[in-house]
Amino acid sequence: MTYAPAQSEPKWQKAWDEAEVFLAKRDETKPKYYVLEMFPYPSGRIHMGHVRNYTMGDVVARYKSSCGFSVLHPMGWDAFGMPAENAAMEKGGHPKEWTYGNIAVMKEQMRPLGLSIDWTREFATCDPEYYGQQQAMFLDMLDEGLVYRKSAQVNWDPVDMTVLANEQVIDGKGWRSGAAVERKELTQWFFRISDFAEDLLQALDGLDNWPEKVRLMQANWIGQSRGLQFAFSTVDAPEGFDRLEVYTTRPDTLMGASFAAISADHPLAKHLERHDPKIAEFVAECRKLGTTAEALETAEKLGMDTGIRVRHPFDTSWELPVYIANFILMDYGTGAIFGCPPHDARDFEFAQKYSLPIDPVFQPLDEGIPPGAYTPLKSEKVRYIRGFAGDAEQTGEEAVAAAIAFCESQGVGRGVTNYRLRDWGLSRQRYWGCPIPVVHCPSCGVVPEKKENLPVRLPDDVTFDQPGNPLDRHPTWRDTPCPSCGAAAKRETDTMDTFVDSSWYFARFTAPRATTPTGDETDYWMNVDQYIGGIEHAILHLLYSRFFCRAMHRTGHLPATAQEPFNALFTQGMVTHEIYQTRDASGRPVYHLPEEVVDGRTLDGTPVEVIPSAKMSKSKKNVVDPMNIIASFGADTARWFVMSDSPPERDVEWTASGAEAASKFLARVWRIADEVTRDTTAANDQDKALARASARAIADVTQGIEGFAFNKAVAKLYEYANTLSKSKAGADAKRDAMKVMAQLLSPLVPHLAEEVWHMLGGQGLVAQAAWPKADEALLVADTVTLPIQINGKRRAEISVPAEMPASEVEKLVLAHDDVVKFLAGQPIKKLIVVPGRIVNVVA
Repeated sequence: MTYAPAQSEPKWQKAWDEAEVFLAKRDETKPKYYVLEMFPYPSGRIHMGHVRNYTMGDVVARYKSSCGFSVLHPMGWDAFGMPAENAAMEKGGHPKEWTYGNIAVMKEQMRPLGLSIDWTREFATCDPEYYGQQQAMFLDMLDEGLVYRKSAQVNWDPVDMTVLANEQVIDGKGWRSGAAVERKELTQWFFRISDFAEDLLQALDGLDNWPEKVRLMQANWIGQSRGLQFAFSTVDAPEGFDRLEVYTTRPDTLMGASFAAISADHPLAKHLERHDPKIAEFVAECRKLGTTAEALETAEKLGMDTGIRVRHPFDTSWELPVYIANFILMDYGTGAIFGCPPHDARDFEFAQKYSLPIDPVFQPLDEGIPPGAYTPLKSEKVRYIRGFAGDAEQTGEEAVAAAIAFCESQGVGRGVTNYRLRDWGLSRQRYWGCPIPVVHCPSCGVVPEKKENLPVRLPDDVTFDQPGNPLDRHPTWRDTPCPSCGAAAKRETDTMDTFVDSSWYFARFTAPRATTPTGDETDYWMNVDQYIGGIEHAILHLLYSRFFCRAMHRTGHLPATAQEPFNALFTQGMVTHEIYQTRDASGRPVYHLPEEVVDGRTLDGTPVEVIPSAKMSKSKKNVVDPMNIIASFGADTARWFVMSDSPPERDVEWTASGAEAASKFLARVWRIADEVTRDTTAANDQDKALARASARAIADVTQGIEGFAFNKAVAKLYEYANTLSKSKAGADAKRDAMKVMAQLLSPLVPHLAEEVWHMLGGQGLVAQAAWPKADEALLVADTVTLPIQINGKRRAEISVPAEMPASEVEKLVLAHDDVVKFLAGQPIKKLIVVPGRIVNVVA
């Protein structure tokens, strides 16, 4: 007989299903453990990144179950979004068919991995049962004032033809389409996330089991700043604009001001554009930029002098020109700034372009005034030459505080704490998303839909033969009676941002069939104890989820204990692979799948250019299909490989040789177990040594899994297998050790573990067996090996009983042949025995 995963893996998967091993059950007599991986978008095929991510969660789920926890480990689908709509436009068909078809395919691909998922809780966010509850929650949030509607400048993706949140604009481009984002004014729905800015920021300190990098990214995005809000008085301004309100985080540089500037969307700019064609033309150009700080930062700094002046608050004879500038956002601060060119790179660039004064306020302590914009950290001490405390050495932080205090004492403005975090615009001008459950009535205005009419279902009979939102041109869906007065009205045709769908799905898994957003079991299962996913979601998904938990608590859908969604967060590395390319006749690259390349050549013999390992990408074809690996080697090989080569937070490179080595090892474990079943060796003095090895393996593998160091657990299991294969212990001792091996393997390679457990006569399924406990007495070594260091260099080592007194160890060291030889009669100045660690000899 040989190990045959193709036959054994389906057998054990069926056994788990029949025994309902992974069914999450509320059990008040047990501690609970909720482990969750970020759920996938149903693109049609799983990849090795999915395998790694879900195997990590599976290892934790299986381990916690064996430790006596009641475990919830669910799976669902983040199913709304533009790709389905794009597919319908490009290939015909319907987003619904495309999405559910892909879900069926991906689920069928995930099943052979043997994941310990409770599939009875599965849902897709495009299920009306799911988004109907999302609509109900939206209405509750509307009642609580957490949702509102306003006209706003938004990020417009001209390719996807939809609005993007700031977080969805990457380097000035749409996060999905890659198109340059434009600024556009639309009436939009917003979540009032900014109301929670301080709480979201302060609570980061309590997320001890989140990566520090993620917490820092969120803190920077929320962007707390302390500054001064004050007003310039204007000169030659239109009626009604006698003051210009400004917010600044650097009031210490007010004495270096050389201009004031306003956003193209500032009320003063809008007034001026109605009366001046040149200004109208300029602000129109400004609005072609995106609304994110990144888009404005990278654009050329442009301005137009309005002819208006403002008076400096500390010298009314000191007047500053007022520009309309393309780098100022209306929705941060007041939409107006003063420019201090010597201490801001953006202002410096602007001042040089428009020949404005550049007068420094401070300089380095030991140097003269440097060229360009001098912008030290606020924590760095500098010499203020035109500060509010006179000539003084201060840090920027000290100087800002002093400037605020001085300005307040003089009646010039007040200290204000602001946040960079803007309210979350959730309206999207597309079909395949959750309908916003409101109706626009000519008489009643905006009217919430009645809850008894939910879900407001998407119509199926839509077409994508022209650009824009199909809901706008669907009269039988769009036109509806007003829920308040019954008159003819129209539904809201914008749908919700898909990040809304993923901002509460973890709570829905606790009660997926409830007729309210959450249910009776929610208090038991929440919070998520361990969340696993990519760091690319540090801002978008994770911050939104934290907001949603607070909003759900306020609306009665989550307990106060669940204001943070995830107790622990782990961000895993990627799976990478070499890229293989040739070039066509015009020199353009042609990419080849790994299975199309043998010994550095394509199947037709063309040599390939090998590009170093990179993230697996369908466009570069450096993808490995897990189904091919499972067909060739079995699911456990894929699982073992992605857990073995690298710490889980780092990238792991997939190689064919690595997969083959993993397969050979697992087959070797099976052979060792098979040999043990036929062993008849009598008990002997080697039994205790094997028992010690088992205890050490239990301790080390447990530590590896608990600490998310799965690669270390794998390394220990390699070592333990070698010990088992070489052991001369008796048959009973080997059987006991091999059953321990099965239990330790179970979270990582569960099919092989069941096979070994069954071969050794284990009771029931190893998936339901209790995690082994290491005998503490066996973890105490009988002997220790001590290195002997002479004059700082290791010269020998000695094995002694662990409890031997230091005085006795000294005698053995001095009699050691290598020590005697090296010392060659030199007198000993000092000899120090560090128990259990080292012996130091100074001659």
